[in-house]
Amino acid sequence: MTRVLFVCLGNICRSPLAEGLFIAKVRAAGLETKYLIDSAGTSSYHEGALADPRTRENARQNGIELVSRSRPFRKQDFVDFDIILTMDRNNYTNVKRLEPTFPEEIGRVFMMRDFDLMSPGSDVPDPYYGGNEGFQRVFDILDQSTTELLKQLESGKLL
Repeated sequence: MTRVLFVCLGNICRSPLAEGLFIAKVRAAGLETKYLIDSAGTSSYHEGALADPRTRENARQNGIELVSRSRPFRKQDFVDFDIILTMDRNNYTNVKRLEPTFPEEIGRVFMMRDFDLMSPGSDVPDPYYGGNEGFQRVFDILDQSTTELLKQLESGKLL
Protein backbone atom coordinates (compact mmCIF):
# COMPACT_ATOMS: atom_id res chain seq x y z
CA MET A 1 0.00 0.00 0.00
CA THR A 2 1.29 3.46 -0.91
CA ARG A 3 0.74 6.02 1.84
CA VAL A 4 0.27 9.62 0.67
CA LEU A 5 0.11 12.74 2.87
CA PHE A 6 -0.82 16.25 1.67
CA VAL A 7 0.42 19.18 3.80
CA CYS A 8 -0.40 22.90 3.94
CA LEU A 9 -0.31 25.50 6.75
CA GLY A 10 -3.59 25.02 8.62
CA ASN A 11 -4.95 21.89 6.94
CA ILE A 12 -8.26 23.63 6.17
CA CYS A 13 -7.96 24.77 2.54
CA ARG A 14 -5.36 23.30 0.21
CA SER A 15 -4.31 19.98 1.77
CA PRO A 16 -7.82 18.70 2.57
CA LEU A 17 -8.85 19.59 -0.99
CA ALA A 18 -5.84 17.72 -2.41
CA GLU A 19 -6.73 14.78 -0.15
CA GLY A 20 -10.36 14.80 -1.34
CA LEU A 21 -9.40 15.07 -4.99
CA PHE A 22 -6.84 12.28 -4.73
CA ILE A 23 -9.32 10.02 -2.91
CA ALA A 24 -11.88 10.64 -5.67
CA LYS A 25 -9.34 9.83 -8.42
CA VAL A 26 -8.17 6.69 -6.64
CA ARG A 27 -11.78 5.52 -6.21
CA ALA A 28 -12.65 6.28 -9.82
CA ALA A 29 -9.69 4.16 -10.91
CA GLY A 30 -10.72 1.31 -8.57
CA LEU A 31 -7.45 1.57 -6.65
CA GLU A 32 -8.78 2.07 -3.10
CA THR A 33 -6.85 -0.92 -1.71
CA LYS A 34 -3.55 0.46 -3.06
CA TYR A 35 -3.51 3.83 -1.28
CA LEU A 36 -3.81 5.28 2.21
CA ILE A 37 -4.47 9.03 1.92
CA ASP A 38 -4.44 11.78 4.58
CA SER A 39 -3.67 15.46 5.06
CA ALA A 40 -2.07 17.61 7.76
CA GLY A 41 -0.97 21.16 8.53
CA THR A 42 2.37 22.56 9.62
CA SER A 43 0.50 24.48 12.32
CA SER A 44 -2.11 23.33 14.80
CA TYR A 45 -4.27 26.50 14.55
CA HIS A 46 -7.35 24.60 13.37
CA GLU A 47 -6.77 21.15 14.89
CA GLY A 48 -9.97 19.08 14.79
CA ALA A 49 -11.82 21.48 12.45
CA LEU A 50 -13.43 20.58 9.15
CA ALA A 51 -12.04 22.24 6.04
CA ASP A 52 -12.85 25.92 5.59
CA PRO A 53 -16.53 26.30 4.53
CA ARG A 54 -15.49 28.05 1.30
CA THR A 55 -13.19 25.15 0.41
CA ARG A 56 -15.93 22.62 1.15
CA GLU A 57 -18.47 24.57 -0.90
CA ASN A 58 -16.09 24.89 -3.86
CA ALA A 59 -15.25 21.20 -3.67
CA ARG A 60 -18.96 20.29 -3.49
CA GLN A 61 -19.69 22.44 -6.56
CA ASN A 62 -16.99 20.43 -8.35
CA GLY A 63 -18.36 17.06 -7.21
CA ILE A 64 -15.99 16.39 -4.28
CA GLU A 65 -17.11 15.92 -0.67
CA LEU A 66 -14.54 16.87 1.99
CA VAL A 67 -14.92 15.17 5.37
CA SER A 68 -11.43 15.17 6.90
CA ARG A 69 -10.54 17.13 10.03
CA SER A 70 -7.46 19.25 10.50
CA ARG A 71 -4.49 17.77 12.28
CA PRO A 72 -0.90 18.93 12.70
CA PHE A 73 2.00 17.36 10.83
CA ARG A 74 4.00 15.09 13.15
CA LYS A 75 7.54 13.79 12.92
CA GLN A 76 5.99 10.29 12.93
CA ASP A 77 4.43 11.14 9.53
CA PHE A 78 7.86 10.58 7.97
CA VAL A 79 7.59 6.95 9.01
CA ASP A 80 3.85 6.55 8.42
CA PHE A 81 3.80 7.93 4.85
CA ASP A 82 5.75 7.07 1.71
CA ILE A 83 5.13 10.37 -0.04
CA ILE A 84 4.61 13.77 1.58
CA LEU A 85 3.39 16.60 -0.67
CA THR A 86 3.61 20.20 0.53
CA MET A 87 1.58 23.03 -0.95
CA ASP A 88 4.24 25.76 -0.88
CA ARG A 89 7.88 26.50 -0.13
CA ASN A 90 7.18 27.53 3.48
CA ASN A 91 5.38 24.23 4.15
CA TYR A 92 8.22 22.38 2.42
CA THR A 93 10.83 24.11 4.61
CA ASN A 94 8.83 23.48 7.80
CA VAL A 95 8.37 19.79 6.98
CA LYS A 96 12.03 19.31 5.98
CA ARG A 97 13.11 20.96 9.25
CA LEU A 98 11.55 18.01 11.11
CA GLU A 99 13.09 15.37 8.85
CA PRO A 100 14.80 12.53 10.73
CA THR A 101 18.52 11.95 10.38
CA PHE A 102 18.05 8.48 8.86
CA PRO A 103 16.74 9.13 5.32
CA GLU A 104 16.00 5.46 4.65
CA GLU A 105 13.29 5.60 7.32
CA ILE A 106 11.36 8.52 5.87
CA GLY A 107 8.81 9.26 3.22
CA ARG A 108 9.91 11.34 0.28
CA VAL A 109 8.95 15.02 0.40
CA PHE A 110 7.80 16.83 -2.75
CA MET A 111 6.14 20.11 -3.60
CA MET A 112 2.59 19.44 -4.84
CA ARG A 113 3.20 21.37 -8.02
CA ASP A 114 6.17 19.19 -8.88
CA PHE A 115 3.28 17.28 -10.49
CA ASP A 116 1.80 20.29 -12.28
CA LEU A 117 2.83 20.03 -15.92
CA MET A 118 1.97 23.70 -16.55
CA SER A 119 3.97 25.21 -13.67
CA PRO A 120 6.21 22.62 -12.03
CA GLY A 121 7.62 23.53 -8.62
CA SER A 122 5.44 26.60 -8.09
CA ASP A 123 3.49 27.21 -4.91
CA VAL A 124 -0.17 26.31 -4.64
CA PRO A 125 -1.53 29.73 -3.63
CA ASP A 126 -3.35 29.97 -0.30
CA PRO A 127 -6.93 31.09 -1.04
CA TYR A 128 -7.78 31.80 2.62
CA TYR A 129 -7.79 35.62 2.38
CA GLY A 130 -9.13 35.84 -1.18
CA GLY A 131 -12.45 35.50 -2.92
CA ASN A 132 -14.25 32.58 -4.53
CA GLU A 133 -12.15 32.75 -7.70
CA GLY A 134 -9.07 31.90 -5.62
CA PHE A 135 -10.72 28.73 -4.34
CA GLN A 136 -11.59 27.66 -7.88
CA ARG A 137 -8.05 28.41 -9.06
CA VAL A 138 -6.66 26.21 -6.27
CA PHE A 139 -9.17 23.49 -7.18
CA ASP A 140 -8.01 23.57 -10.82
CA ILE A 141 -4.31 23.46 -9.85
CA LEU A 142 -4.83 20.56 -7.44
CA ASP A 143 -7.08 18.72 -9.87
CA GLN A 144 -4.30 18.76 -12.50
CA SER A 145 -1.54 17.98 -10.01
CA THR A 146 -3.31 15.05 -8.35
CA THR A 147 -4.07 13.55 -11.77
CA GLU A 148 -0.39 13.62 -12.68
CA LEU A 149 0.61 12.37 -9.21
CA LEU A 150 -1.61 9.31 -9.58
CA LYS A 151 -0.33 8.72 -13.11
CA GLN A 152 3.29 8.78 -11.92
CA LEU A 153 2.58 6.59 -8.91
CA GLU A 154 0.81 4.01 -11.05
CA SER A 155 3.63 4.03 -13.61
CA GLY A 156 6.16 3.29 -10.86
CA LYS A 157 8.14 6.51 -11.43
CA LEU A 158 8.03 7.63 -7.79
CA LEU A 159 8.53 4.48 -5.77
